[in-house]
Amino acid sequence: MTPDQRDTNLLQAAQGSDGILCLTLNDPNRRNALSEAMLVELGVTFDAASNNPDVRVIILAAMGPVFCAGHDLKEMTAGRQNVDRGRAYFTKILHRCSSVMQKIVTCPKPVIAEIDGVATAAGCQLVASCDLAVASEIAQFCTPGVHIGLFCSTPMVALSRNLANKHAMEMLLTGDMVPASRAAEIGLVNQVVPSGELRATSIALAKKIAAKSSLTVATGKRAFYQQKEMDLAAAYNYASGIMVENMLARDAEEGIAAFIEKRTPDWRDE
Repeated sequence: MTPDQRDTNLLQAAQGSDGILCLTLNDPNRRNALSEAMLVELGVTFDAASNNPDVRVIILAAMGPVFCAGHDLKEMTAGRQNVDRGRAYFTKILHRCSSVMQKIVTCPKPVIAEIDGVATAAGCQLVASCDLAVASEIAQFCTPGVHIGLFCSTPMVALSRNLANKHAMEMLLTGDMVPASRAAEIGLVNQVVPSGELRATSIALAKKIAAKSSLTVATGKRAFYQQKEMDLAAAYNYASGIMVENMLARDAEEGIAAFIEKRTPDWRDE
């Protein structure tokens, strides 16, 4: 499937003058599954948002009672009809899904997941791949592949980078449903609020971030994920270099001056 063939109805986008881009998975009849078409749309949209200076923060939400049910298993099963029993198709879909998750992580704009329902398998992976997550009290999470003989190996990548090993392994090995309160305890989500307060909470969080220098935020997000993959000495060496460059940026000079002079900084994102 090419970008020209994508179904733009699967993903709704709304951007306000505040720099907040709200993306909504819009395939509730298929439980907002990560079908090939949905993955294409997500990939194209995150590429565009990454390069759009008017976008400062992204909120990722969903229509219906299921945030995302993961891969479209009916679509995946149809791929078994190929002569290779689906090997090439499975490889393509999983590569595309992994690419989308990495686009979220490498996107210079912070991404906030807003969950008001169930997030399972690759849907849980989607939540874990976002920088922040706000959930309603009815939200639930699980990686249930073990129940159907298919270990959630790709969701494991995101989970293992968010949770302590034993918490991640418990989810992966049992496939049990985790309520929102427990998800907050183990670090999968940042906040849990009543459903009626969910959008206001995520918008408030997004506005708080959008008010910062986007250059500083992008620098920090990139550095956060880069240093996590390094050993301690390498991480400090890398982070020191990043901070030197950050100190030389116009916004850092302005921000420090504004702090000293007790005034509001004038960010120019440079």
